[in-house]
Amino acid sequence: MAPLNLDVLEDDAKPGEKDAAGIPAAAVAGGSMNAIYNVPVDVQVVLGRTSMLVAQLLKLGRGAVVELERKVDEPVEVLVNHRLVARGEVVIVEDQRLGVTLTEIVRTDLAID
Repeated sequence: MAPLNLDVLEDDAKPGEKDAAGIPAAAVAGGSMNAIYNVPVDVQVVLGRTSMLVAQLLKLGRGAVVELERKVDEPVEVLVNHRLVARGEVVIVEDQRLGVTLTEIVRTDLAID
């Protein structure tokens, strides 16, 4: 199955037009795209990783520090549905919340089964 052309805008669709996969352009540009925008995705930012024994884990308490295998100036990983999609830098945003500024988009071949 050919991938959907996500660059098609609703105003660009003309009645009777079909995309390269033979899907009516109006279907891609109209209601079908709205359904995609409402699909929830799981976004995770990985600050770092470490390995430890269960015994060490059980000894952790309030105020314990867990050392990660990442340095302060290294980019963090941004995962969407457990797939690496970007890297970025941790920033502080309003109200002392943390955010991530994306510095690199990771391109991978999308295989639709």
